[in-house]
This record gives sequence, structure tokens and C-alpha cells, in this order.
Amino acid sequence: MEAVLAKYENQFSEYLEELPEADEPVWILGECYNVKTKKSELLSDVRSRLWFTYRKKFSPIGGTGPSSDAGWGCMLRCGQMILAQALVCRHLGRDWRWDPEKHQPREYHRILSCFLDKKDSCYSIHQMAQMGVGEGKSVGEWYGPNTVAQVLKKLALFDDWNTLAVYVSMDNTVVIEDIKKQCQQPGRSGSEALHLHTQRPLDWRPLLLVIPLRMGINSINPVYIQAFKECFKMPQSCGVLGGKPNLAFYFIGFIDDELIYLDPHTTQQAVDSESGSAVDDQSYHCQRTPHRMKITSLDPSVALGFFCKSEEDFDSWCDLVQQELLKKRNLRMFELVEKHPSHWPPFVPPTKPEVQTTGAEFIESPDKLFESEEEFEILNV
Repeated sequence: MEAVLAKYENQFSEYLEELPEADEPVWILGECYNVKTKKSELLSDVRSRLWFTYRKKFSPIGGTGPSSDAGWGCMLRCGQMILAQALVCRHLGRDWRWDPEKHQPREYHRILSCFLDKKDSCYSIHQMAQMGVGEGKSVGEWYGPNTVAQVLKKLALFDDWNTLAVYVSMDNTVVIEDIKKQCQQPGRSGSEALHLHTQRPLDWRPLLLVIPLRMGINSINPVYIQAFKECFKMPQSCGVLGGKPNLAFYFIGFIDDELIYLDPHTTQQAVDSESGSAVDDQSYHCQRTPHRMKITSLDPSVALGFFCKSEEDFDSWCDLVQQELLKKRNLRMFELVEKHPSHWPPFVPPTKPEVQTTGAEFIESPDKLFESEEEFEILNV
């Protein structure tokens, strides 16, 4: 393991220098830090994010498939990280911090168990790879940001504990009416009749909003950079999926003109866990200085992530988008509209299929939005 890490750190040494003692603030998922005075708090925040990397020697995917995702699973791991961040905010709050010397809450261990490398974990590499087959991706094939967002949306339907609503925008457009319809659905435990008889307001299901974008043709168009950075300042920020061709990263913030990210390209041994016992979680937290890269080096194909725990939280996000992204910019990264566009097919909130399984082996995608990552609508430039 030490030899693997040494090779890895040499390969990416240009990203491992210390954070500069700069006057510019550092933004991490809606939190602002001064490196000179709050460096330890900043590093604690980054270290507390769940870090999912390549693993090896787990049970073969599908029984006869690969037992490691090294070389192909990086975007799936980044998808796990953005979803895990949403679950941490849902159950533990944005201010929660991981301390290896202290006992962690029960909810934390339950969140981590959702991502363990075994077939019965609801967001495992096994479930994600097999659900990707319905999106036209073979097991072992590289994913782009939009495809992994579609996979997360479908897997969330089988997660009865978190009851998370995952909304993936279409054609660079976020539709407020559709999101409220999806998030205000009745619960899954017979509460529908209760709501119908009592006329009580429906409960809001926590929302993970994913917005796939292509901010340019071959490289990111500089006109979008400031708006892109503003997304990391929003309290609802859940990070960004992106990177470079065939090299995915989970972006969590920025300093000046550099993005800060967690990198899944470390191959670690799969953690052997017994059901009901606490998992050794040391390898699920990146305890090194966070990596950085120039924003201009980013591939233009990305997916923005936001988590809204309540309807008020979502309304606040809509106000921020209007103020910071739409009114101040001549060229918009995406549109935010109140009503479902009349020329679109009717919006039907996704529901859990009636199958006795987690679904990965059986569910074909009835609503592929794009056949490939290249078919994103190019933003007007």
C-alpha cells in the first residue's frame, strides 16, 4: 500500500503543494475560510468529507465481473462522494466534523455502510455499475457526469432510509414546478391515504439537485468561470462532478483561480465489513493536503450538485441563483424557470419499480436524456 501511495503522490506532486498563504478566501461547499487564520479548520472540513477511491479485491461485480474498479470507476466514485455529502448534510448537518479519535454518530456509520463495496449496499460500486447497464454503459466502462447522475437518480428510488429525491436537470433548465412535485410526493409507508384524508401539506423530501452542463466545446469558456465559482459559495453547494477526459474528480471548492478537489485515483484494499459492526473508516477520509488545479484546465463537461433539506432551503437557493447567476450574467450557465415547458413531455416523478431487488439487475432506462456525454447541449457563446 505504501508503494502505491508513493507512486501516486509522485505522479500528482504538482497538486500536493501546501495551500498558499494568500489573502484570497477559500470556499469549501458554502463555507468561507482565511488560510492564514483558519487553516486548521479548513483542513478539518476537507478531511471530514467522505472520500471514495478505487478499491481492489472486492466480490466480483455481477458474480463474474471485475473485482476492482481501478482504471474505470473514478466517475462512479465521484458520484458516490457527491451523494454521500448530501446524506451527511441530511443526517449530520454541514457543520459536522470527523475526528478519528472520537466516537462517530450512529447515522455516520449507517451512511458509510450505504457505499461499502458489496452488492447489497444501496450505493456500492456493484449497484452503480450494474444500474449503468440500463444507461447503455457496460460494466467496466468509463462514465461521464450526466450518466452517473442518472444512475444515482435511479438507485435513490430503492433507498427507503434516506427517501432522497434526486432531480437531474434536462437541457440546461431547472424547473421549479417539477422539483416541488417530486419533493412533495407522499412517503412510502402508507402515508398517501393519510394525506388525502387530512389535507395536510405533504412533507418535503430532501433534494439532491444535479445540473449537467457543458460550459464550452473543448475547454471551459472563461465567461462562465465567475458564475461557476459562485456555485461553491452557496450554502446548498454539494460539489461538482467533472475533471478531464477519462479522469474524474470531485470538486469541493476554490481559491482564487484554482479548484480544490478530492481525487479517487488511489487504489486501496476493499474494506472487509461484517454486518452490524463498525467499519474501519480511516481510509474513507483524505488526510492529505487537498489537491488543486487551474479552473481553465477543467473539461467543460460537468455536473453541479446542490442539496436542499427543506422547501425553504430550495426557495432560498432559487433566490440566490436569480441574484448571483442570472441577473448579473449576460451568458447564463443554466436556466431556472417556474413552470414546466409546454413543448416538453409531461413530468412524471420517478417512483420505485415493483421488483423484489435493489433494481440494478432489472431496470432499463426509459428516459435516457443523452446517448453520450458528447450530446450535451452546448451553451451559447
